[in-house]
Amino acid sequence: MKLLSVSQASTGHRLDQYLHEAIPEHSRSFLQRLIAEKRVTVNGRPAKASHKMQVGEEVAVTIPPPKPLENLPEAIPLEVLFEDADIIVVNKPPGLVVHPAAGNKEHTLVNALLHHCRGQLAGIGGVERPGIVHRLDKGTSGCIVVAKTDAAHKSLVEQFKGRGVKKIYRAVCRGKFAKPTGRIETLIGRSEHDRKKMSTRVTRGRPAVTDYRVLKQHADWALVELTLHTGRTHQIRVHMTHLGHPLIGDAVYGKKSEVARPLLHAYKLGFTHPVTGKFVEFTAPIPADFKPYE
Repeated sequence: MKLLSVSQASTGHRLDQYLHEAIPEHSRSFLQRLIAEKRVTVNGRPAKASHKMQVGEEVAVTIPPPKPLENLPEAIPLEVLFEDADIIVVNKPPGLVVHPAAGNKEHTLVNALLHHCRGQLAGIGGVERPGIVHRLDKGTSGCIVVAKTDAAHKSLVEQFKGRGVKKIYRAVCRGKFAKPTGRIETLIGRSEHDRKKMSTRVTRGRPAVTDYRVLKQHADWALVELTLHTGRTHQIRVHMTHLGHPLIGDAVYGKKSEVARPLLHAYKLGFTHPVTGKFVEFTAPIPADFKPYE
């Protein structure tokens, strides 16, 4: 139980706002749920979220232990690039789905992390689970950061939303590039002809920005480095197709080939550590199926 005393500076603030400021390691929605469950008292009595705080009031907050996630831990091998009490950075292999969903309840990165981080997860939103803040497609390999605490999850979500994260990818694309570097700026939205695909040919969409740099050009393919300034669904795959250079192995936006997956790798990931405040950067080794194109 946390015991708090309201100061003059917080007079007039709503209870949920006050708690969000006083206990920043938990999300506002989580704290609002505690209020609704009457786990928060003001001067010994349950109070509403809209209660206006007064100087000297005594607030007691009972935070229950995190509930176990319904998904089961699985001993799936992980290549850990970094880990501490707050975050874990993993080199995700191609073919591994990040999060359980309909049709993929098992054998996901979350299942693997539940096993790897057992006993270390402080609870995200009151549930004992790893905090997924960004995703990689099933076929995409490389760096992914996951939060182990509510505070770390909140910080990373804000950094991704505020475009404060450095995201550099490597891809193998078809064709010969007319320019060695460039920037692609378009809208990306759900395709009006195929709802399973994303497209730049939309009347309504969200702004998407990708910079590219050709690292190695061959007669009919190129190894390309890409920097993401936004994080739209399938952004690199859609942008490179828009440019006329779809990824090798991308049967959705390009054409089928002998390669089993789109050759896309999240090469570098940089962000501000949620606790230390220092900018950290991680690099995921290039996977084996990229070797013929290096």
